[in-house]
Amino acid sequence: MVNSKRAIFLDRDGVLIKAPTIRNKPKSIKKLKELRFINGVISFCNYYKRKNFLLIMVTNQPEVSRGKNSKKNVIEINNFIQQKLRLDDLFVCYSDDDKNFNRKPNPGMVLKSKSKHKLNLKKSYIIGDRWRDIGVAHNSGCISIFIERNYDEKMIFKPTHIVKKIRDIYKIIK
Repeated sequence: MVNSKRAIFLDRDGVLIKAPTIRNKPKSIKKLKELRFINGVISFCNYYKRKNFLLIMVTNQPEVSRGKNSKKNVIEINNFIQQKLRLDDLFVCYSDDDKNFNRKPNPGMVLKSKSKHKLNLKKSYIIGDRWRDIGVAHNSGCISIFIERNYDEKMIFKPTHIVKKIRDIYKIIK
């Protein structure tokens, strides 16, 4: 059946891996040696792989276009995450231009994934810890799960679900 596959789209920093915070806002790590997985994320990914969900990382990495990190470092980090968590795919937007169709909250990365993997977005989930992640869910027709990290930023879009920890998601995605 066309577009019958379900996916879980996962943000990188703050969802899959720990993100350092500066002035109560998350930042991206710069080097692989800084990488620490969020507690429970490895078993979470293994569980949903067994449930036949595609696991896809979608991440904004504007530090590259801002000259604050190299594309090489980001690729090394992302490849390690993909391998360790056995992610089916990953999409990265390096731009810091909010008009860029791929930069969250815009739906570009999710729509590319839909086409590539023949996904049913209405039955797919986006898990994020920032308003941009919830925005991409809103703009692509996915179900949103917001992990509350108490960052100092305004929530522009209303999430479908709000949780405190990744383990709370098991009650939502059946």
